[in-house]
Amino acid sequence: MAWTFTRRVALLLLGTVLTMPIMTETAVAAEEASLPQAGRGDRLVGANFAGRSEIIAANGAAATSQPLATQVAISILQQGGTAVDAAIAANATLGLMEPTGSGMGGDLFALVWDPKTNKVHGLNASGRSPKGQSLKDLTQRLGPGKPIPSHGSLSVTVPGAVDGWFELHQKFGRLPMEQVLAPAINYARDGFPLSPFIAKGWGNNFRRFGQLGEVIEELDNAKKTYLIDGKPPVAGQIFRNPDLANSLTLVAKGGRDAYYKGQIARTVDAYMKRIGGPLRYEDFASHHSDWVEPITTNYRGYDLWQIPPNGQGLATLQMMNILEGYDLKAMGHNSADFIHVSVEAKKLAFADRSRWYADQAFVKLPIDTLISKDYAAKRRALIDMAKAGAPETGIMPESHDTIFLTTADKDGMMVALIQSNYRGMGSGLVPDGLGFMLQDRGEQFALDPKHPNVYAPGKRPFHTIIPGMVTKDGQSFLAYGVMGGAMQPQGHTQVLVNIIDFGMNVQEAGDAARWQHEGSPEPTGEKGEGTGTLYLEQGIAPDVVEALKARGHKVEIKPGLHYGSYEAILRDHANGTYHAGTEMRVDGNAAGY
Repeated sequence: MAWTFTRRVALLLLGTVLTMPIMTETAVAAEEASLPQAGRGDRLVGANFAGRSEIIAANGAAATSQPLATQVAISILQQGGTAVDAAIAANATLGLMEPTGSGMGGDLFALVWDPKTNKVHGLNASGRSPKGQSLKDLTQRLGPGKPIPSHGSLSVTVPGAVDGWFELHQKFGRLPMEQVLAPAINYARDGFPLSPFIAKGWGNNFRRFGQLGEVIEELDNAKKTYLIDGKPPVAGQIFRNPDLANSLTLVAKGGRDAYYKGQIARTVDAYMKRIGGPLRYEDFASHHSDWVEPITTNYRGYDLWQIPPNGQGLATLQMMNILEGYDLKAMGHNSADFIHVSVEAKKLAFADRSRWYADQAFVKLPIDTLISKDYAAKRRALIDMAKAGAPETGIMPESHDTIFLTTADKDGMMVALIQSNYRGMGSGLVPDGLGFMLQDRGEQFALDPKHPNVYAPGKRPFHTIIPGMVTKDGQSFLAYGVMGGAMQPQGHTQVLVNIIDFGMNVQEAGDAARWQHEGSPEPTGEKGEGTGTLYLEQGIAPDVVEALKARGHKVEIKPGLHYGSYEAILRDHANGTYHAGTEMRVDGNAAGY
């Protein structure tokens, strides 16, 4: 088939496909590929759409969604800490500085490249539902036909992040936890200035809380913890959280049991009893994380790694398997053919996501089949290049509030860690004096008894947050992530293709214009109609937009939509360096030393 290029896309490719990202130079003659953008200056190296140059360092690197947290990670590395020590320190700091997407009340997943064994390790540190509440109990409390609410006590599951820290630290840490958590504790007590994107989300969360009324059983603690003089803090304002400093100190000195069997667990238990919530001390005391075997597929010689369900990382692998059958480079980056086939692959993978993804401790899933090349070929055969398809679709509003971070150390260890309270800051519930909000991840259970993801006591819900890792020829290559609800597998796919097929560096791969499709079925049971909606950033060429509409896509150019947030570190073995990049759309940065 003869693929066509728009002049704009051809010029873009001239500056991006001529080199692979492990080279010390960015794309050849990229200055000739400059695209006019109103009000913006011209870059002197690399693609003009890139917000900044990638960071290149020899001894270690970090990329997070908040600049001060990145500095914390680098400081821990410089003190002799491992990449895992740095990741824990940055995560604890983000729980303070970006409570709109993370915190001690949420869950965590991580992938770790261990250079000693040349192996990718996976950690599932997500929590489970209350053991004392049955499906019948829950549905009776909800009322006939009512879904699990987005906020309040019925959406709360056991927070797994803190246990995840200690599992990671026990296996790969070097510095004592008191030293690792010290920066977050100090910032919580002394204060830090809010960054712009986080400040915007902070205000949005409290406006949302105010609109929910009695769904949130108790909101005074959240207001006391997170507001200053009754108002959300704004960018540049100093924020302190002494209660969180105390909670972090308890954990730093007393270990994970201080959280799950000590004062923190007992405080949550008493608080839940007071407001009528179902979570109990016993749920905390019995909690544990799980080291899991990551799932993997090979894409054009690169091994892609994800955490198996209850998360949605499998969807990334399914999409990449389908896309491997097309010559994406010949189609042209962000051409109509390229976006069309990518969106159709997403629809097919998400149809499986809605049907199968669930806690494997409760149901046997056909992982090997879903991840196989033969199955991908069958799914690929369903794609019509001339027409937008409509596999069973549904629409569920997704949270886009999550943090991802990645770290790498002088010994070659690399970490991809993602953490979230799920919908925004979480449930709205802050237990007395603890300084953190409990997550609302339980909203993502289904209520249909026949669905694999149906609610059950002591069960993990379906999870959207996914870390990503890539190896090549048995060596580390890339630790990366893209935050944002159902956008995550879509974002993972786009940045992987940008690097592997189009030769972009780690910064350009995240800065290139993105698409996002909404309207696929959900593992919670929601269904909808039609082909869904395809949202595009403004950097997609106008003739591409019209060509997609002609194929039946419902297209919207929507600059204000959150198309995911990205961080990545790439290993250049030839030069002994790391290349790091982060999301230019929001607050974060990458650094190295």
